[in-house]
Amino acid sequence: MLQTTAPKPLRWQRQLSSPLARQVDISVSAAKLTFYLWWDRQIARQSAHHRNRRAQWLVGTLLDLGPTFIKIGQSLSTRADLLPLEYVKALGQLQDRVPEFDSSQAIAIIESELGYPLHVLYREFDSTPIAAASLGQVHRARLHTGEEVVVKVQRPGLEQLFAMDFQIVGRLVRWIDRIVPTARHYDILAIHEEFSEILNREIDYVQEAMNADRFRHNFADHDLIVVPKIYPKYTTKRVLTMEYVPGIKVNDRQGLLAIGIDPREINHLGICSYLKQLLQDGFFQADPHPGNMAVSHDGKLIFYDFGMMAEVQPINRNQMVQTFFAVLKKDTDQVVQTLVDMGLVEPMADMTPVKRIVGVLVERFADKPVEIQAFKSVRNELYAVFEQQPFRLPARMTFIIKALTTLDGVARDLDPNYNLLAAAKPFVKSLATIPAKQGGLGELARQAKGYLAYRMTKPNPTQTAIERLEARLEQGELQIQVRSIEQERALKKLNLSLRALLYACISGFAALTGAILLVGKVSGSMFAFAIAAIAGLFLVKALIGLKMRDRIDRMIDN
Repeated sequence: MLQTTAPKPLRWQRQLSSPLARQVDISVSAAKLTFYLWWDRQIARQSAHHRNRRAQWLVGTLLDLGPTFIKIGQSLSTRADLLPLEYVKALGQLQDRVPEFDSSQAIAIIESELGYPLHVLYREFDSTPIAAASLGQVHRARLHTGEEVVVKVQRPGLEQLFAMDFQIVGRLVRWIDRIVPTARHYDILAIHEEFSEILNREIDYVQEAMNADRFRHNFADHDLIVVPKIYPKYTTKRVLTMEYVPGIKVNDRQGLLAIGIDPREINHLGICSYLKQLLQDGFFQADPHPGNMAVSHDGKLIFYDFGMMAEVQPINRNQMVQTFFAVLKKDTDQVVQTLVDMGLVEPMADMTPVKRIVGVLVERFADKPVEIQAFKSVRNELYAVFEQQPFRLPARMTFIIKALTTLDGVARDLDPNYNLLAAAKPFVKSLATIPAKQGGLGELARQAKGYLAYRMTKPNPTQTAIERLEARLEQGELQIQVRSIEQERALKKLNLSLRALLYACISGFAALTGAILLVGKVSGSMFAFAIAAIAGLFLVKALIGLKMRDRIDRMIDN
């Protein structure tokens, strides 16, 4: 019998029996990260070397904290809009650096769950895992009937860890929601609840097997999409047995080119499959990172993981359908209206800044990747939006946005200049023959036919420009700018600076008064200190606003 040395227990495994130790570890790690980010921003002056070092520290810390935080890190690994590039690149390593657990533990779980010795269940079983993920690891095996399969085994103690971590994170989220007013705009309590609900479903492999069967049924008529077969007899809540379907990692551009597969075709296939999932089926894979998809040697797209699946309600699906076709038609007004309907944009007294920014995105995004330089023409609108902060992220949209941003990262790996409009054409054409029905599919078919009709009767660019100019004049959106942009920026920055100076004076004077009263043993010192503290908070807020405005200025000027 093969003897193996059990690996040393990880930090999170040693804390399973002590919720207090776990809470202290998470809190200390969060405090360290906050301090490091502050230090790099204020002292190290955003040095790339320091960001790299902190990013590697963060990856190591997330690995130590275990599956819950590895999942959070993986979710952030595609969010270049939220984190510096060094952090995004480092967090991308989490897909490949998750440590495996002892194969003897995996075998014990299989035998316990399925109720038979390993040799009775499988003719062959490779004790060395072919992949390790945050929630489990995968072993190759062969059934007694001859089929090659993979066996996915859940990490020991995972359910207990999730319960403990979500309780701790829940307390932290509620605390932030109470003391940080701006956090309420992002509905972080609902996002936390939805994230915990989906992750708890993800550790139920019976549910994952049902998801795989539903996904396979949705793509039954699509020969270029492969979904491995599930073996229910060898599947339980903690063990999943599925068909072995090898392939090349979906973002391995050079590997695809080496076997004669055009990465652009895979891009089109992937984007069309996700449009179908989101807009037609309302049932989508919420975590399309490269480890969950592959390409077969004959150019088919393989989906592997069906644990993190989410549904789109019919009303939200109709809104997404309308938004998608409004983007294709470059109808800015319709895009903004549907974003408001979905709760992604909060109505403002003057929607002109939002419309202009969305207009730039709509004009550029459908044809080529968006560049920061594209926003120079709407710098005033950026300031207005920055001040009013109308954008929101409803909890129901969290995993849709996550899936789309992850997929966008994969698409850019395959083709940095991919064209959304060109990639979506096969999907749009396939809808034109769908008969009108009730529900989301009817809306989808109606919008597709309307779009094709629009393309056939589309006015020439000059006529379109004249129509847009007339519409803006009628709506009063076109105004003559009397003051220069530079003057506007300088005035706003001066206003913020004066407010910060005023708060600093009030805070300093109140603190000095409190100290004098305290030394003289005169009553009222605590009241003075309270005023100093309140003024200090307003000072910090003004300084943060000044810092953010300075960043926007530098971003636009560069």
